Formats: sequence, C-alpha cells, structure tokens
Amino acid sequence: MDTPISEMGFTGIAVGAAMAGLRPICEFMTFNFSMQAIDQVINSASKTLYMSAGMVPVPVVFRGPNGASAGVGAQHSQCFAAWYGHCPGLKVVSPWSSEDAKGLLKASVRDDNPVVMLENELMYGVPFEMSEEAQSKDFLVPIGKAKIERPGTHVTLVSHSRSVGHCLEAAAVLVKEGVECEVINLRTIRPMDVESIEASVMKTNHLVTVEGGWPQFGVGAEICARIMEGPAFNYLDAPAVRLTGADVPMPYAKILEENCLPQVKDIIFAVKKILNI
Repeated sequence: MDTPISEMGFTGIAVGAAMAGLRPICEFMTFNFSMQAIDQVINSASKTLYMSAGMVPVPVVFRGPNGASAGVGAQHSQCFAAWYGHCPGLKVVSPWSSEDAKGLLKASVRDDNPVVMLENELMYGVPFEMSEEAQSKDFLVPIGKAKIERPGTHVTLVSHSRSVGHCLEAAAVLVKEGVECEVINLRTIRPMDVESIEASVMKTNHLVTVEGGWPQFGVGAEICARIMEGPAFNYLDAPAVRLTGADVPMPYAKILEENCLPQVKDIIFAVKKILNI
C-alpha cells in the first residue's frame, strides 16, 4: 500500500492493522526516519500485548535500511540495533547474507510479536550463493539463533549485518598467519543468542565484538557484559575487545566516514593485539 511520506501516520496504520488481525510489513525508507514514528513502535507495538494481558498481539514487521550507507551524512547513518534492542516487547533481527534476509523476514512475518528488521543498504546489491534448502519456499531462519559462519580455535569474532563480511575478510587474512578466527553472525539482536557466544568463547578464550553503531550502551557492550556475568568469563585469557563506530555524528567526507567505521584492518589489528602477536 502506497502511503504519504508520514512515518507517524503509516506506522500507526500498520500497528492498527496488526491489532486487527493482519500481519503487515511496514517499510521505512531508512530507519533514521523511524524516529518520526518512535511512539507507535515503542508505546503501541511493543507494549500492547503486555498491557492487554496477552489478549492483543501485534504481529507487525518494521523493516528497512539501517546503519551507515555511503555519503549520506550524520542524519542518515545511524545504527538502531542498540536503540530497539533495548526495548522489551520487540524482537530485533539484523541480516547479513541473502539467506539471512529471506529466512529472517519470513520468520518475522510468522512471529506473533512486533519484529524490527534492520537491513543494510550497502548489502542490497551484494550477491550470495544460496543452497537449495535456502531457496525453498518453506525456508526459515529461527529468530534468536546465531550462526557460526567460520569455525575457529584462537579468537571469537561476533558481529551482525555488514560487519560480518568484514570479520570473514579479516579471518581469511589472519589464517595465513596461523590464526584461526571463529566468526559468529548474530542474526538476532533481541533475543540475543548468548549461549552460542559463550560456547565459542569457552573454546577460543578470546573475544572481539564488531559493530557499526556507537560504543556507549551498544551491542558489543551488552555482549561483553553478558560474558562477564556468565560462565564464559573465567575462560577468557585476555580482556574482551569492542570495535565500534566512532563516538561522533557521521561525517559526510568519504575518508572521514571510512575512519568512523570498523574496517578489516582494524579487526586484524585488534585480533593481533588480543593474542599478543
């Protein structure tokens, strides 16, 4: 359904349709514009099931580009994983590959809770191989389950969205130097698959988190806190390291934009530092 460019209006329509029994998909041109509709997403969609004592589910999917693109400036480059991941009542997914995008979207539509699907504009044109299973009409990616994209034994790299690709590129370089990185694609921000991260850290004894969002109260900060509070903490041989976007509004200049986001070289440097090599 085409709507006027009024985020508060069309998000309200989608939330109301979900309350009435439909399963709408509400698309934001960019998640930066979802701030115009934050009351509908948080106060209406995420809280209604609880406030109705379970009588009124709101099975709506909010989807669109999230995080930095290229040359779109400070107002169009924010990552909202931590923003929405903070809120009980929402589920938050963040695909990297084509398989992720297809499977998570279908799972999100089938879920009885409101789901925020944070895509990345720069990934829309990136081709991925897909198995026959992933191409079947019944293929789903379970919400709340991370995927080990590359097994390893020396260090755990945890990321989501476009940063997963950077981690895999860094791992391909580091393996030539004898370093085996285990790369975990979170897929879901909330509920987070802490068990998979813990199991990996207990194997590798080292943890690096990678994300494009700001450092304070970010996804990496939450992962580090959960590791510290859980059984994997005693297995760490070095402090966990966070790689994040710079703690500044996104600059417009290309070279400054690149320096504000974790690059492959930054991941390689962090891994070598944590392994003391």
